[in-house]
Amino acid sequence: MTKRALKRPLREGAFDAGQFAGDDKIRRLPLDRGWSPLAHHNSNDERDQGYLRTIKAKSPGQEELIKAIDAKNLVMALGPAGTGKTYLAIAKAVEALESGSVGRIVLSRPAVEAGESIGYLPGDAEDKLAPYLRPLYDALSDRLSMKRVRALMAEGAIEIAPVGFMRGRTLNNAFVVIDEAQNCTYGQLKMLLTRLGWHSTMVVTGDPDQSDLLPEFSGLRTVAGKLEAVANIAVVRLADRDIVRHPLVAEMLGVL
Repeated sequence: MTKRALKRPLREGAFDAGQFAGDDKIRRLPLDRGWSPLAHHNSNDERDQGYLRTIKAKSPGQEELIKAIDAKNLVMALGPAGTGKTYLAIAKAVEALESGSVGRIVLSRPAVEAGESIGYLPGDAEDKLAPYLRPLYDALSDRLSMKRVRALMAEGAIEIAPVGFMRGRTLNNAFVVIDEAQNCTYGQLKMLLTRLGWHSTMVVTGDPDQSDLLPEFSGLRTVAGKLEAVANIAVVRLADRDIVRHPLVAEMLGVL
């Protein structure tokens, strides 16, 4: 017997040679050869073989926010950095678009400089505004492939625009996300909130304690305080316990 023939039983498992007597060209498949595509054959294999793009609340505050978005047409999500305000809002927007609940997604963000000037950057207005809108693209690309994001933007199903371009519009059959609302003035927020049209949902996110405007100019805290008394509007206040970034973020925000 050759070495190859001797190694074959070790590699494939022992078998009854008489099972296929008379036909030397037929070999049975080994019965125990590691992983099987059938789940019940993988008693010791706990790997997740599928990746589902589903969202799940990681804190009581996030759970409250998700329920509020499902129940109300206007939701204000206030809380510190890292609580998932923007991500959850955009994830719910993508979910609504994919299910056909809305016809388009409109994302808006104020173009406020965080201590740095970009006025002399090369390019046209779109190129200059791109750094401000980058976080929205990042959140979208995490829920959809960039190829699909570009296709939806080309056909108008996803629109990303700075706050200054929103005046005079009526947003019907849309899921609207206003991000970084702490950098909006009272007048800007009033203008944005009144863009809400029929069969639409609007989510306003921001951290009143982290504004790039002077404290007297930011209108988020004032607007949220007034709208909290309206029954059909949900104001969700997230806290340090809802932070899902690195644990040091919560510790830093507690002392800064």
